[in-house]
Amino acid sequence: MWVLLLLLLSDFLSIYTGTFGSLFFIHMAFPTTNATQELPAVNEILASVGQAPVTTLDQTNPDVAIAYNTLQQVTREVQAEGWSFNSEFHYEMIPDTNDEILIPNNVLQIDLTENSANMEKDAVVRDGKLYDRHNHTYKFTEATVEVDVIWQFDWVDIPKPIQHFITARAAAMVSSRIIGDPSQYQILQQQEAYTRALAMEYDTRQADLTFFGVPHGEAKSSYQAFQPFKALYR
Repeated sequence: MWVLLLLLLSDFLSIYTGTFGSLFFIHMAFPTTNATQELPAVNEILASVGQAPVTTLDQTNPDVAIAYNTLQQVTREVQAEGWSFNSEFHYEMIPDTNDEILIPNNVLQIDLTENSANMEKDAVVRDGKLYDRHNHTYKFTEATVEVDVIWQFDWVDIPKPIQHFITARAAAMVSSRIIGDPSQYQILQQQEAYTRALAMEYDTRQADLTFFGVPHGEAKSSYQAFQPFKALYR
């Protein structure tokens, strides 16, 4: 009886390991926490290039995989530009027990705030930590360090006008990657330009911009005049 059970088990395992090389490995979709929310955007991209909509983000479908990966790429690129919804100024970061500042994974850009405490520092990101190039150290001995941050947010936390712009740009990119029709690509580029204008209009309204400087706070707001030496330095 034990021999029979072992033979049955061996046949069962061969079904899952013989072809794929690992136990219970099944090639299937790679869902994300935003799969339900991102699905309409993926379907809009597919519809823009003449493809049928889908009910799940099944990345075994090449068109769905290209559309979804392009959406993720464009989402990061657009957010990295820095908008009012994902930019934070004078954000206080606390060094750890080693006097080092670890950079969170959802930080797209980070720089020291221009204030008196940071005048003798010049920070960049190295090895996932904030590094002071001026003093050649990872150490920050202050209790808190003020930085300006651009965050990467999940799809559900991105404002609708920005989502529409991201989707339109991704659709144009997918068109060039899948279809390659110059006429279709030109039409989608026009839609991208229109949605970008709407996104910028939304952002300028939300940001409360002023010629005399962004109002980060009554005591901290200041007008940053053009500094030619920075351009020459680059």
